[in-house]
This record gives sequence, C-alpha cells and structure tokens, in this order.
Amino acid sequence: MRLVRCAQMKPILHSGLLVLLATSLLFAAGKADQRLANCATMLEEILSIPDGIPKELLDKSECVMVFPSVKKFALGIGGSYGRGAMVCRSGKNFTGPWGPPAMYRLEGANIGFQIGGQATDFILLVLNPKGADSLLRSKVKLGADASAAVGPKGRAATAATDAYMRAEILSYSRSRGLFAGVSLEGSTLRQDKNANKRVYGRQIEARQIALGGGVPIPASGSHLINLLQKASPRNQSEQVASHRSRSQQVGSQEPAEYRSSETQERVAVGTVALLRPGVPALNVRTLPSVEGTIIGQITPSQEFTVLEIQNRWYRIQFTPETQGWASGKYLQPQ
Repeated sequence: MRLVRCAQMKPILHSGLLVLLATSLLFAAGKADQRLANCATMLEEILSIPDGIPKELLDKSECVMVFPSVKKFALGIGGSYGRGAMVCRSGKNFTGPWGPPAMYRLEGANIGFQIGGQATDFILLVLNPKGADSLLRSKVKLGADASAAVGPKGRAATAATDAYMRAEILSYSRSRGLFAGVSLEGSTLRQDKNANKRVYGRQIEARQIALGGGVPIPASGSHLINLLQKASPRNQSEQVASHRSRSQQVGSQEPAEYRSSETQERVAVGTVALLRPGVPALNVRTLPSVEGTIIGQITPSQEFTVLEIQNRWYRIQFTPETQGWASGKYLQPQ
C-alpha cells in the first residue's frame, strides 16, 4: 500500500516543483523589469532638475548608468551595493540612437560613507569610448581601471572642463532631494548576468547587448531609452564629430545621381516608399546609421511601408517577420 501511495505522489510532487520553478522565474523576471522602470523614473526626475546634469555633458556621453535607491548593508564598515542599468548609444562608434539597456551592479565600501543610512540614487556618465569599452569587457574599479571624477552641475561644467576632459566617467548622486556630484572612486561596476538573462530570456553579455546591433529594446526598458533619446538625440563628442567629418568626406564622393536633394519630395510615416530612379540597390540595416549590421537589400521593384523616421533614416517592414532601417537619401514616395 505504501509503495502505491509513493508512486501516486511522485507525479504530484513533480508537478508542484515545476509550478514553483515557473513562479520563481516569473517573479525574478518581474523584478528585473521593475528595476528598469525604477531607472526610468529616477532618470526622468533628475533630468527635470534645473541645475542638474549639464546638457553639454550628456550630449558628449557614450553611455549613461543609472542606479536607483542604493542602500547600505551590514558588511564591515559601510559596504553598499546597488542594481541598475547602463544604456549606450548604438553603433561601433556610438554614433547611433540610444540602444537596449544592459543590467549592472555598483558595489563598494566607499558608497556606504557617501550615503549614510539613506537610500541614494546614482547616475554616471561615460564620456569616451575607452571608458565604455572597459565597462563592456569586464569588472571595472573606478579610479584604477577607469578614471573617474565628481560630476559638475549646471554652469559649473564650463569651470570644470579640464577635470571632466581627463575623466572617463563622471558620477552624481541624489539623496533627500539634494542632487550633486559625488566621488565613487574605489567602487566597482560589473554586469549583472542573471538580470540580463531575465530581461532578454537568454544568457547574453553586456557587450552583445550594447554593440551587437540585433538586440531589440525590451518593452520594460522602452521608457528609459525614450527619455535619453529625447534629452540627447545626437552624440556631440569630439570623437564622434571627427568620425562624422570623415564619413561626410567619403559620402561626398558618391555619384551625383544618387545624392538626395532637399527639394525632392520627402517620405512620411505611414506612406509606401520605393527606391529613387537610378539607385540599383539599398542596404537595410539593424540600426538607423551605417554602423548597423546589414540584413538585406532593397531592389527597384520592391515597395515598403515607412514605420518610423530618425534623422533621415526610415524604419521599414523589410519582410513579414523583420523590420530594418534604410537611408532616406535614396527613397521616395510611391
């Protein structure tokens, strides 16, 4: 009798464990999504501060890191950690729009001294490709693996030009409604691999998220990305300006019949577009810039509906399952 009961209980226990596991996974994924929502709320509030982050510094940033409600925990003297996200501009040279978020952790004893017993928000600006590359490769200790400085506020940015020009990362904090630059030297930044897996549904590295070109922005991160895109739609760093200058020199050599004219009719969202006369083919990319990966080509016989426009790049329905970006210089309304 006991053997029969044990045999009957096994399927029930198995089913119960599966339900428990599925519930745990959904709860973990929900926490990661909530983290992105908290990041967006914090960023929106900080961007609205009149004497907050200087726009010229945000415009020169390759990436932005957001850590809401960092708290101190009892580990020795003042140890703390926070969970947040990093968002980088897309493209090999960070010339495109803001891309999908990668989940990160901020750790270090120094943070505990900064925040005391209060939950504190931190925001970090990554000012050059070297700093971004370091963060996307491995764990980074501020002050050792990447140069860091206290972020200037408002008009103070002009007076602190030398300081932030030498730094790879600028850091700010907000506690009890007070916003100021803060030193996080000695703290550690590392990607949160488990949280990235929960957000994207698979094991994925921060570098692939930021620079892979084919990773879609999750719904839970769309508000965060939209805030950054609205606040700083174009990278104004010296490195990007130099890259754009070289690209324009190359682009000026294209055949005259392929160049767009400002007097030509523009394509609007929702209209059907096709190639301009004389253009044999046009690449379709994963991003609205030449930094995007090529996923196919448009030929003169094909027509596409325009879904979105960004800086003269058009997002189109390339196939029934795939959307991509094509340069508006070579498209015209049907």
